[in-house]
Amino acid sequence: MASSVPVLLLLCLAAVASAQLSSTFYDTSCPNALSTIKSAVTAAVNKENRMGASLLRLHFHDCFVQGCDASVLLNDTATFTGEQTALPNAGSIRGFGVIDSIKAQVEAICPQTVSCADILAVAARDSVVALGGPSWTVPLGRRDSTTASLSLANSDLPPPFFNLSQLVTAFSNKGLSTTEMVTLSGAHTIGQAQCKNFRDHIYNDTDINAAFATSLKANCPRPTGSGDANLAPLDTTTPYTFDNAYYKNLLNQKGLLHSDQELFNGGSTDNTVRNFASNSASFGSAFAAAMVKMGNLSPLTGSQGQIRLTCSKVN
Repeated sequence: MASSVPVLLLLCLAAVASAQLSSTFYDTSCPNALSTIKSAVTAAVNKENRMGASLLRLHFHDCFVQGCDASVLLNDTATFTGEQTALPNAGSIRGFGVIDSIKAQVEAICPQTVSCADILAVAARDSVVALGGPSWTVPLGRRDSTTASLSLANSDLPPPFFNLSQLVTAFSNKGLSTTEMVTLSGAHTIGQAQCKNFRDHIYNDTDINAAFATSLKANCPRPTGSGDANLAPLDTTTPYTFDNAYYKNLLNQKGLLHSDQELFNGGSTDNTVRNFASNSASFGSAFAAAMVKMGNLSPLTGSQGQIRLTCSKVN
């Protein structure tokens, strides 16, 4: 019996940790918070379809560095260098203006109540829904960090040149399984990537459809530095619809990034890709569950951190 006590204790601690976030967190303190965020996200995505992918990516890039604490939104200060100039972020993460606008609208109805971290989590969900994807209930109650980490952003965010083993490790380090890694990669069914991030794949890799590679080369010339910022859709089939076409593309060797095609390249994740490619409902439910789990990465709660008045700076 004695040996079961630590196990029981761990289970209790796990329950306490998961209970720190609650879907009803703002029901009393700011009952119109979620509807305000949803309206703003829907308007932003209707204005520019690409914004849905950008807001989803902001949440991902936030959670993988220090946990889901809105650290990615902090501008550089005299005391720390933020995450926005890290290699995976520089010149590519966007949507800050939309988040600032949402924060201002929420502040107007509920001063210093709703965190920037929660806004990112809800905006990610609402972006997916706005583009035809699944919905999920977002646990709330995150608080905002008072610092950010350039070094962690450089080390913890998986770059587009990672191979399968490196991707598995990067997600495992965050407590996410290999299947959840494949699932969350499905976010690339929307959005665009810069030429500098897929140039090596279209010129040097063999696991790519030849006609697909050729179609991309005109907009992504060979000399490094030429056309680096030129964009191509991560999913050429339905670039502005959140669906399972990303996985169908992988079956045809039409993954835009090296890291995308690594998910279907004779390795351990091939069957998961096949499943999601053939079963849209399976992907949708798996994605919703994986997003909730990712959104639970090391949140600040209770008296930790703060509720920032402006998302780009500490109070």
